[in-house]
Amino acid sequence: MEVPYMATRLFVGSLAWATTDDSLSAFFSQVGTVTSAKVITDRATGRSKGFGFVEMSTDEEAQKAVAELNGKDLDGRAIVVNEARPMEPRDNSSRGGFGGGSRGGFGGGSRGGFSRDNNRSSGGYGNRSY
Repeated sequence: MEVPYMATRLFVGSLAWATTDDSLSAFFSQVGTVTSAKVITDRATGRSKGFGFVEMSTDEEAQKAVAELNGKDLDGRAIVVNEARPMEPRDNSSRGGFGGGSRGGFGGGSRGGFSRDNNRSSGGYGNRSY
């Protein structure tokens, strides 16, 4: 099921590490009614990734926020405010992480790794005939 794209959703970049959902919401409320405000955080550390999303109640308020707040100072940093674009589909085959991506899991890819047959006809100098 596809989520309908809404022009009221805004991308906010260059956020200070100290910016919270509440401070982001309060900052944007000066130009209109904020439906939601979310600072994106790293799952592992809980630290801000430096960007977030704000939803305004109308398209007009969203356009006003882009016009008036882009480049303004929030928590000591000049923020970037743009209309949010729909998320691009991810190509999971190129992602890293544990056991993912092109290198494989333990030992990974073409480097060998652990295998019972590691020393049998695996290429390299071991199977040359002179």
